[in-house]
Amino acid sequence: MTVSVKTRRRFALATALRGALMLLAGLYAVIWPTDALTVMVLAGGILLLIDGALGLWSLTFGGGKSGNYWFDVVSNALSLVLGVLVLLSPLLATILTVTFMASLVGIAALVVGVMQIVVITREREHYARIWPVVLSGVSYILLGLVFLFFPLVAGTTAVIFGGVMLVFFAFGLFGWAWRLYQRSKGV
Repeated sequence: MTVSVKTRRRFALATALRGALMLLAGLYAVIWPTDALTVMVLAGGILLLIDGALGLWSLTFGGGKSGNYWFDVVSNALSLVLGVLVLLSPLLATILTVTFMASLVGIAALVVGVMQIVVITREREHYARIWPVVLSGVSYILLGLVFLFFPLVAGTTAVIFGGVMLVFFAFGLFGWAWRLYQRSKGV
């Protein structure tokens, strides 16, 4: 099946548009990370609200009944209520959500760091040098402590890092769109 020149150019334009939106989102995250974090939590609240409403609609009118009817009703109702609460207080939801997620990441980093140090010290006779692994374990522990004691700073830093990655991916999409456009001219 052949693709027309017009269709190829539309695909190139759509790819460039994706890159432009990604670039804008990345710059927004880098320049205003706390606002971007709040926007992400609001988007999550909207998704929870939509998911709960559609789930309850499906159970009531859509014939989406399963063997766990009451579990489905309760989980969809909780999703709906949580979505409304996030939308009513986005700042509080952002602080609570970021703190919770940062705490989980911090605990995981602490566990990984301690495990690395314990394992390498127990099995040190099998390794020529243990200091790189010990240094890695200490780095994980320090990272875990930062996430536990400074969750909003860690979350904001993660948003900035994500924004930088979005900018890089946007330029990749621009390059891909340019190649697609050049290929559409050569047909």
